[in-house]
Amino acid sequence: MKQLSLLDLRSEFSLFADDVRRAVYDVLESQQFIGGPAVTELEQKLAERLHVGHAVAVSSGTDALLCSLMALGVGHGDEVVLPAFTFFATAGVVARLGARPVFVDVDPRTFNIDPERIADAISDKTSAILAVHLFGQCAEMDAINGITSAREIPVLEDAAQAIDATYKDRPACSLGRVACLSFYPTKNLGGFGEGGMILSNDDNIAEMARRLRNHGESAERYIHCEVGGNFRLDTLKAAILLVKLRKLDEFTARRRRNAQIYDVLLEGSGVTTPHVGNDRKHVYHQYSILCDRRDGLRSFLSERGIGSGVYYPVPLHLQPCFAELGYTRGDAPVAEDLCNRILSLPCHPMLSDDDVHRVAACVHEFCGTTMPSREAVAQQDLAV
Repeated sequence: MKQLSLLDLRSEFSLFADDVRRAVYDVLESQQFIGGPAVTELEQKLAERLHVGHAVAVSSGTDALLCSLMALGVGHGDEVVLPAFTFFATAGVVARLGARPVFVDVDPRTFNIDPERIADAISDKTSAILAVHLFGQCAEMDAINGITSAREIPVLEDAAQAIDATYKDRPACSLGRVACLSFYPTKNLGGFGEGGMILSNDDNIAEMARRLRNHGESAERYIHCEVGGNFRLDTLKAAILLVKLRKLDEFTARRRRNAQIYDVLLEGSGVTTPHVGNDRKHVYHQYSILCDRRDGLRSFLSERGIGSGVYYPVPLHLQPCFAELGYTRGDAPVAEDLCNRILSLPCHPMLSDDDVHRVAACVHEFCGTTMPSREAVAQQDLAV
C-alpha cells in the first residue's frame, strides 16, 4: 500500500527540478554567493506580495526573530509576552537576548495567543508582544494591537508557518510593527536549507535589521555601529526560493482543498477539526485535529502507512530550560491540554483527493464511526 507521509518533499522537487538546477547554475556562473541579485529580487517580490515596505533576507526563521528583537532594542531585563503553545524558537530567541519570556495561554479553538490573557501579562518591563500565527492561521491581531497601541508596545508577528495567510483581507506580515518568515524546508515556502525574512513598514527597523544581519556594519565598510551577527541569506538559497515561489499559489490552494475535504469527511468522527475564523484565510502549514486518544490514533495510522505529527508535545512554560522562571503545571491549562490531544494529519500539496479520503477513512475506522459519502464532498465549493 502506498505510504502517505506527513510531508513529500521529493515529489515536490520533481515539479521544478530543472528550473532549480538552472537557477543554481546561474549563481555558480556568477560566483556571487553572498548578497547576489537573487537575494534582492526575493526581498522585493515578498515585500510586494505581503504589502510591506521592506523585506530583509536572513539566515533562518530563528535568526529573523532574533534579529527583529535586536532591532526593537530588546535586551537584558526586558520581558516579551508570547504564547505557551508554539515552536521553541519563539521563546528561545527572547532568552538568548537576556530577556524574560512571559508565557500566556492560547485560544482553545485557534491555538493562537489569547488576547484576553495579554493585558494581564504586561508589566512596566514589557518590551514586545510576540504573536504567532500558528499552523497557518493569523492570531487575533486587531485585539492584540488594541491592547498594545496605547502602551506603545511593538507587536512582532511570528509568521514562520503562515506565508499568504490573511486577516480581514490583510496579509500576515503586514499586521504588526515587524514580522518574520521561515524558509525551513518543510514550510509552505520551503528552501533547500535554512532561511528567513524580516518584513516591516518601519524604515528604522528595516535599516537596523540590514545592519545587524551583517555584524552591525554601517554604510562605511568595517565601521560597526552595533554588535550584530552573521544573519545573511546565501544567494543560492534565494535563487532556489524564487523558483519555488512560482508554485506557492498552487500549493496553497491544494493545501486548502485538502483541509476542506478533511473538514467534510471527518464530521461525526469524534475528533475536533481546525476552527477557522470567518475573517481569516488559513494556509494549513499543518492540519491539526484534537483527539482524546491521540497516541492510539497515531499508532493506528502508522500501522496503515499514514504519517502524522505531534506539534507540540510539551508547552513552552514546562520546558526544562525554563524551569527557573517558576511556571508550573496548570499555569496554561489550554496549552497543556492541547499537547496531550493534538495530532497533525498529512495535508501537503502532493496529496490527491483519494489520499485524503484514505486518511479520513482510517480516522473513522479508529473512532468506530461512519464517514460521510463522497457526494458530501462533491457538494462543497472547494479551493481548487
